Amino acid sequence: MKPRIATLWLDGCSGCHMSLLDMDERLLELADRFELVYGPLVDAKEFPEGVDVTLVEGAVATEADLAKIRKVRERSKLLVSLGDCAVTGNVPSMRNPLGLEAALSVYSTPPSEEVPELLRVKPVHQVVPVDYYIPGCPPSAETIYQAIAALLEGRAPELKGARFGN
Repeated sequence: MKPRIATLWLDGCSGCHMSLLDMDERLLELADRFELVYGPLVDAKEFPEGVDVTLVEGAVATEADLAKIRKVRERSKLLVSLGDCAVTGNVPSMRNPLGLEAALSVYSTPPSEEVPELLRVKPVHQVVPVDYYIPGCPPSAETIYQAIAALLEGRAPELKGARFGN
């Protein structure tokens, strides 16, 4: 049975997913070795159970992000923070010094289905345990390729210039 991999996009710019796609033909090489079960490129509406590896892009910035990442952590054997927003909070966390009231002032209505319930932005590891970190804004396609290849081989990613593990 192939390993089940998912990707998740929280509060960020989607640059990490674009870098993932920038693996080009190497993505096809890896795709033969795993089943992609959830992500922006998959039509699944509900995050599945029994996921082997989840790559999470973005910071935890809303109540919805918080609920998602908790469910994802429960259903994933390995959780990987992908990119600086997931690893450090990066650009989304720049609103933290302003406070939530100031951040919400850009909306003309209070939180609703269209306007999310904002939180103080946090990197993923401050909310749930993270197994590996892939820094970069965004990480290069080569870095992501090396990390996924290592995980598919059952070993920890070991890349120079990148921080991995707890």
